[in-house]
Amino acid sequence: MSKGDINLDTICPLTVASALARAAASAPDVEAIVANDERITYDRLAMDVAVIRKGLHAQGVRKGDHVGLCLGNCVRWVATFLALGSLGAITVPINTRFVASEMAYALGQSQVKILITCDRFLKVDFIALLRQICAGIDKVLPDAALPFLGKVIVIGTNIPAGTVSWDEMIQSGMDSGSLEPATVGPDDPLLIQYTSGTTSFPKGVLLTHRNMLANAYFSGLRMGLRPADRFHSARPFFHVAGTTLSILSALQHMTTLVSMDRFEPGEALRLMEAEKCTHFSGNDTMALMLLNHPDLPARKLALRGAWLAASSTIIRRVIDELGARECVVGYGLSEASPNVAQSCFWEAEKIRVSAAMRIQSGIHVRIRTADGNEAATGQPGEILVRGWNIMQGYFNKPVETAAALDANGWLSTGDLGQCDSAGRLTFLGRVKDIVRVGGENVSPADVENVLHRNPAIRQAAVVGVPDERLVEVTAAFVILNDGATATADAIMQWSKGEMAGFKVPRHIWIVDSFETIGMTASAKIQKKQLAEHARTLLGL
Repeated sequence: MSKGDINLDTICPLTVASALARAAASAPDVEAIVANDERITYDRLAMDVAVIRKGLHAQGVRKGDHVGLCLGNCVRWVATFLALGSLGAITVPINTRFVASEMAYALGQSQVKILITCDRFLKVDFIALLRQICAGIDKVLPDAALPFLGKVIVIGTNIPAGTVSWDEMIQSGMDSGSLEPATVGPDDPLLIQYTSGTTSFPKGVLLTHRNMLANAYFSGLRMGLRPADRFHSARPFFHVAGTTLSILSALQHMTTLVSMDRFEPGEALRLMEAEKCTHFSGNDTMALMLLNHPDLPARKLALRGAWLAASSTIIRRVIDELGARECVVGYGLSEASPNVAQSCFWEAEKIRVSAAMRIQSGIHVRIRTADGNEAATGQPGEILVRGWNIMQGYFNKPVETAAALDANGWLSTGDLGQCDSAGRLTFLGRVKDIVRVGGENVSPADVENVLHRNPAIRQAAVVGVPDERLVEVTAAFVILNDGATATADAIMQWSKGEMAGFKVPRHIWIVDSFETIGMTASAKIQKKQLAEHARTLLGL
């Protein structure tokens, strides 16, 4: 569904070191990052990366080593990530919401050799977490619990006896001799990204410099990023929407990245106004939180564009109410580093609002029907992807890798989509999320898009639940707008006039938040947990 392969080497830098060198030389005085800890220009960022690189090398980091990074969104996260990449090391981002068992799994399965962590972030005490899983941090490393973990570098004041402080690490680099640049190529691994799925054992997606740097370049190009633009993104840096689509997109286009420790809509709006942001990035949940915040009418925003993973209804509102007239929509997944298709800021508004996306250059997409055949134009099916953006595989999981990637390099996404006659892709939802209502396939995203048109509804999330007569029916969790008094029955009656009868939710619950029911740190609603909660409420 896309044109032929392209020569990426002639289009953009394909390693983090070359991208940073270009930005520091071409836009030295442009601010690279604005975060809670500090603000820093591209020339200063390059200098800081060089200092950190020497310190990490002095502490034993070498090409191919797996290094865990457990920090909130900050300048130091970015500088350390770039330093590790320039050494040829592989960053393993650690989700700052992990509990002890989840952290132990990620560190152990990815065979992390060195962990860089803050002692505390928000309300989480990471030293206490580490003590639960690795007693050696108070004595000597490695220990039997995590045999690959030989060193922990701690940022903060709580420095256990078996660890090294950040300042010690930096000083060790200053005391060492000159450092020869590592030989790092585009096809060397850069990141192991743990999927945020709902399975007990997440998979570590192995992504290369080429995967991420090219993806960042093309996504930023289609978003309309230019040097010295100001791009607000609170997407967590431990997710590919934070690394590829935020940090590296800004770096490739010499744009200022404005970020924050955690997404809070009121503070995000304040930052966008104060920093004169031209763009922002978010998913449907984040966009709705901005659109429905009481501070919005008083804010004087300078937004020109946005990158969203959202429905048509939300895109329309972002254009009209936030003024982001060049808003684009994207589709992707971690295994594709992550972007597969994206609309372009220069396309007609009606195309962008429709959420029909152009497949990225040099990437190929097929739509496969349930019986394994090629789908006709406009026919829905599973999205298959092949091209320069596809992962090397799941780290140390050959069986899972073979199930996801066939012999010809096609990635089975598990996502449902369709392509129109112009080759544009529309994302319809996860194949596993499709609700089979009396023989009819219903996409929860389609129902949510309609519910979001209801003036009383701030946000809706739809799942399938068992039904004696129809096998499955849709059920909706709904957050109301401030001051709205709609009942579940009223929403159900309204829905009957807005969508086909088989799509109408048979069960509706009005809730205050999705936080306690099921939401990831990247503000994605976890449909599996939501469906389990619905079944519990129904006594099923």
